[in-house]
Amino acid sequence: MSTTVVVLSYRPGDWLAECLAATVAQADEVLLVDNGSEDARASELGRAFGARVIRSRVNRGFAPAVCSALGLARGDLVALLNDDAVPLPGWLSGSAAVLEDPSVAAVGPKLLLRQAYAEIRMPGPEWYSPGDPRPLGRQIRSVRVDGLEVLDQATGPGLHRLEGEGTDRWRWTAGERSWYVPVGQGQRSPSVVVNGEPVPTGPLVRLVNSTGLFLDHRGYAGDIAMGAPDDGSFDEARERFAVSGAAMVARAETWRAVGDLAAPYFAYYEDVDWCWRAWLYGYRVLYDPSCTVEHRRSASSGGEHNEGVRVLAERNRTLTMARNGPWPLVARALRERLAAGPDGGIRAQVARGLPWALATRVAQSRRWARSASQVWERWSGVDSEWAV
Repeated sequence: MSTTVVVLSYRPGDWLAECLAATVAQADEVLLVDNGSEDARASELGRAFGARVIRSRVNRGFAPAVCSALGLARGDLVALLNDDAVPLPGWLSGSAAVLEDPSVAAVGPKLLLRQAYAEIRMPGPEWYSPGDPRPLGRQIRSVRVDGLEVLDQATGPGLHRLEGEGTDRWRWTAGERSWYVPVGQGQRSPSVVVNGEPVPTGPLVRLVNSTGLFLDHRGYAGDIAMGAPDDGSFDEARERFAVSGAAMVARAETWRAVGDLAAPYFAYYEDVDWCWRAWLYGYRVLYDPSCTVEHRRSASSGGEHNEGVRVLAERNRTLTMARNGPWPLVARALRERLAAGPDGGIRAQVARGLPWALATRVAQSRRWARSASQVWERWSGVDSEWAV
């Protein structure tokens, strides 16, 4: 089967050249969507690597830009790939083998974080508070690796999310679980200082970015095994609720059957919404660890700590539930959003998008092969223990 890979680029860095070099070696066609890059830099790089270029003068968002490319793809298989992702050999051929099964809507690879990480070994029990009900450990306000502040880049199950604003930011350790800090290329023994105190480090490891996506009991999606070491624990092919749009492959005919990404989302949750629809339409979604893609993760957007990212993700999470979830849970999600207040404009944005979400739900539900309750009961809470 012939393959087309759609790569979207808004703020190209050196990662785009790495992405394109690895992708053109595997794909029959690469469609580079230049989503308003400065001085058309993405277009220039795309042409240099032999990609077909679609140029927009403004940033239309991830979902609308991808939709503009899907109808132009010539391949029997059409893949999505972030411009900060590098597919290892065999990604497309392995995905093609999985997609020979017509019941499979999409397949996702093992996504690994591109950078090496060092495990943090905290010095003793004084760093933890076992009696705290969260459980919380110590409040971490600074993590320096060889003098460079990496508080927002640290990851793993041993850390809670970043809190606070500006220079007053912190994270809580989560019990005695491990967490990890990024290290430079080729580095072996980094100097790590936490809250001004030197701490020992373990061996360098490769960390998982995603082995598929879970759906929790409130309708939030997340990356399974995010921040876990790639130690062989995730080397079994499995059905998943969803796979990440950072590297997702589907047959062209399945794209037409399930439909485009949700263009009004702009960005975030469009992969969740698409895979959720695929399950409702009677398809399956698979994770295949024999295919591997390395990912820098949010190199362009700024990642989960960006306020704009948070607003989009919260809005789209609510609209995704409205489009696909069981009615009682749709009502609960809307009540929670109303109770949360304006919250940076999320409530107003949900109100504007809700008529569209409900209208498209009604139209799509005529084609559902499974009920909303059946899909919810199958996937709600499955694999969500990897949420951190």
